Amino acid sequence: MTTADPKAPDDQLLVELDRWLSDNWDPDLTVAGWWERLGLAGWAAPSLPAGSFGRGVSRSDAQRIHQHIAAHGALGAPTGLGMLLAAPTIVAHGTRTQIDRYVPDIVTGRQAWCQLFSEPSAGSDLAGVQSRAERDGDEWIVNGQKVWTSGGHYADMGMLLARTDPGVPKHQGITYFACPMHQSGVDVRPLREMTGRALFNEVFLTDARVPGDGVIGGENQGWAVANTTLMNERSGLGSGASAPVGSAALPGTVAGHLERRAGDFVEPVRPGAGPGSGDGESGVLALMSGGADLLISMARETSAASDPLVRQDLARLYTLAELGRFNSLRLKGVRESGSDIPGMPNLAKLSMSQIVRLTREIGLRIIGAGGMLHAYDDADRRKLVEATGRPLHALVTELALLSPAPSIYGGTDQVQRNIIGERVLGLAREPGVDRGTPFSELAKNT
Repeated sequence: MTTADPKAPDDQLLVELDRWLSDNWDPDLTVAGWWERLGLAGWAAPSLPAGSFGRGVSRSDAQRIHQHIAAHGALGAPTGLGMLLAAPTIVAHGTRTQIDRYVPDIVTGRQAWCQLFSEPSAGSDLAGVQSRAERDGDEWIVNGQKVWTSGGHYADMGMLLARTDPGVPKHQGITYFACPMHQSGVDVRPLREMTGRALFNEVFLTDARVPGDGVIGGENQGWAVANTTLMNERSGLGSGASAPVGSAALPGTVAGHLERRAGDFVEPVRPGAGPGSGDGESGVLALMSGGADLLISMARETSAASDPLVRQDLARLYTLAELGRFNSLRLKGVRESGSDIPGMPNLAKLSMSQIVRLTREIGLRIIGAGGMLHAYDDADRRKLVEATGRPLHALVTELALLSPAPSIYGGTDQVQRNIIGERVLGLAREPGVDRGTPFSELAKNT
């Protein structure tokens, strides 16, 4: 008779990770050297399959692994759209050769990726993309314009949607490409937002070239591949998705971080501070992920803690975040049994929009008149903190300015409701002539 192992499988995985970190973490390695070890051992993207540079664990268990790496004092895994979107999409739809070509460079941070989906006339109606890709021997030549491209200014590769057959209905003539960004035919221009940052870009493609073997999922099959990317995006942006646990180091060849010392990018863990609870973009992301604890701490420093309306809304915010967490656990359990919960990523995305709006309203009520002060560059941010002594106020004002975005990017709230209504509840689809009409015959903006 054998004695049951007192540790659950997930805990055994963390024990294995502890041993591996003790043997491999060295702050004097370069970022590239450390990420090489982390990525090829399967710890950088543990939710990828075990045979595709991952460990085959759930998203929530992957988050535990990332938190464990941070708690050990090691540099976290590369972050960005390559890890969130490109790698799982390529694993799902790419050939074995494509997985072996693209995914190692993503999990080791050697290449950063961006998403070349939206266009000036194809945002919510993504299937209306007009960028064209035409075959030229062993290559494709691409012409068109993309917009709202996050991280395009430091990306090495792009997930590109382009039209390859305008003679069929719009959803059927799209191809998904892995597009090299460092070429003369790709022009990236930053778009400055009202927060003062320029996280988004517009990208102009003029006779840009993509190798023939850069087609992911097959010619004219790009809509199905794009939906995998979008589902990963909505899951990652939705409620229940924990605040990102990564590092201040950026992946890819443009940022210039790969050859620097890995230990220089490790941020000390402060008591009571969760990952991403600092200032700057990481703090804003923490607030977006349901920062009730952070707002409660801020309220206790002021008279807002005694305001019954603030207290009630803080309870609402905490409840919404917990519902998201529980739904994430439900989904994990259902998937482990071989099933799924239809529409959960869409519901999570809608919930996140609500969380961000509520976080904005509570935060501005807590800081009061301080909400009228906002700095638009790093130098002014430092001056404002020095003048007010309130470093967290900048997170609140930046989130307030950013708050309309979650209801738009990754598919608008209206798009999520349509998907839930049509694909989950079985309601009648919206009428439209575009479903069976060749794209070349549809009316277009000029």
